[in-house]
Amino acid sequence: MTDTAIQVENISKKYTIGGVKAKSLREALGVKFSNLISTSKTSEKPTDFWALQDISFSIKEGDIVGIIGKNGAGKSTLLKIISRITKPTSGRVEIYGRIASLLEVGTGFHPELTGRENIYLNGTILGMSRSEVAAKFDEIVEFSGVEKFIDTAVKRYSSGMTVRLAFAVAAHLEPEILIVDEVLAVGDAEFQKKCLGKMGEVSRKEGRTILFVSHSLPALKAICHSGILLEKGKMMLQSDIHEVIKTYSTNTIFTEGLVENVEYYDQSLMIVRDIIINNLRNPKFIQHEKVLYVTITMSFLKKTAFELDIHLKKDDYYIASYANYVTKEVTVFEAGDYTLDYEIQLPEMLSGYFDMDMYFTEPFIKRHSGIVNAIRFEMVNGDHIPYLNVQGMTWGKVLVSGTVNHRAGS
Repeated sequence: MTDTAIQVENISKKYTIGGVKAKSLREALGVKFSNLISTSKTSEKPTDFWALQDISFSIKEGDIVGIIGKNGAGKSTLLKIISRITKPTSGRVEIYGRIASLLEVGTGFHPELTGRENIYLNGTILGMSRSEVAAKFDEIVEFSGVEKFIDTAVKRYSSGMTVRLAFAVAAHLEPEILIVDEVLAVGDAEFQKKCLGKMGEVSRKEGRTILFVSHSLPALKAICHSGILLEKGKMMLQSDIHEVIKTYSTNTIFTEGLVENVEYYDQSLMIVRDIIINNLRNPKFIQHEKVLYVTITMSFLKKTAFELDIHLKKDDYYIASYANYVTKEVTVFEAGDYTLDYEIQLPEMLSGYFDMDMYFTEPFIKRHSGIVNAIRFEMVNGDHIPYLNVQGMTWGKVLVSGTVNHRAGS
């Protein structure tokens, strides 16, 4: 008796993009005529695109696996192949047990049927008898929170209501394998938390296997045991979820250094030669650090008043800011090479994702250069920060403290 739930062997998936595939003789003649009269010098020829290339892995019964990767990495394609929605170009998948998938809003629902009828329909698809579904019916409806609309056609539901009912059905009708894509992002925060708790419960108590795709790293860390990292259709790593998240965040995905992203507003003042944050030269993602150690190596081309501004923001709203000159005199640098060392204490903030803007400025006058969205932060179990207005300027909810050391020479 095998304890394997999913076995994927050398899966590849090819799509043909560009060109027009005629479905009839009439369409074929139309395409040919269009090509003859077209004034364009370039014709769109079909090309092959490999969404997945030679993917192999095994998942044990009862494991909760997070599938991680950037948009376009192949996550949804992989789940569709495992769910039997689409066929691989090559390779094979072995599934041991009944499978329920929640990949898109309305997956598995007939829009003309009511919520009640769709619950029974899904149970039938999973091989359950009417009495077995009836035994779970009240629990499904209560979890979904759509009891007032259970006899309304699903096509009348909002996307959030549809997702609520779809997840409740998938989680309570006892499939051995549950596959959930980013679709849960449609629901509100309270329902997402409820779903994560339910996934952990059914895996822990009932031994179900779960594949979970999400861009929310806190959610993945909260419930997943292991992870699979995809990049450009290839599997980069299968390991413990914390190791996969660490690799995704720091090594695999982001290759450009911060220096390459500096935008100069005045080319005559300075050249930023190197930026290192917490010993990383290209840290596009940092997980809940208490202190930022920033080292900037730069050349001033002429005498320049200079200071570093850092703004942390959430959804483009400033949450916190660092500006050393608020409490100290403005530093004026003579032409030459310098290394600037900053130690910046981060505040406790609400849990979630925050982006950081970094600007090199002449205080209260103008910005010399800068990097928008230099780093993304993940804050975990943070506290709310009261609003603070710094010197009449709305910079954010708190002013971040820090120290700076200037060293001549690079």
